[in-house]
Amino acid sequence: MLSFYGRWCYIMEFIVNPNSKETIYEQIIFQIKLAIANGELKIGDGIPSVRSLAKSLSVSTLSVQRAYSELQKEGIIESTEGKGNYVSANLSKSSLKDALIKAVEEEAQRVISIAKQNGIELNELKELIQILWEDF
Repeated sequence: MLSFYGRWCYIMEFIVNPNSKETIYEQIIFQIKLAIANGELKIGDGIPSVRSLAKSLSVSTLSVQRAYSELQKEGIIESTEGKGNYVSANLSKSSLKDALIKAVEEEAQRVISIAKQNGIELNELKELIQILWEDF
């Protein structure tokens, strides 16, 4: 886990599970998108450097670099040599919504997988989601 207190960055916590079905870089991508989508990270906020994040999580710099490269391709973050990594200033509301929908979709896939593996029927899962939605 890493709590990053950067000059331009709000507190972020990254947690990776090396035993997860998702790769380390996919877990990092998901967490950054989720932090942006739920407002923990805003346009212009800094994110940790590749090296510092890799060191703090005890993972390969290649995993973090791949995550950042994917996020750059999607226009979610920008990297400026010598200045660091930031949530893209060009990030539109529709991009944010797309990032949130993708993050929720990925989480839903995990939930569905767990439900199927444990014999939970679709109607039971729908009912549970409905109850939780209404209680939220």
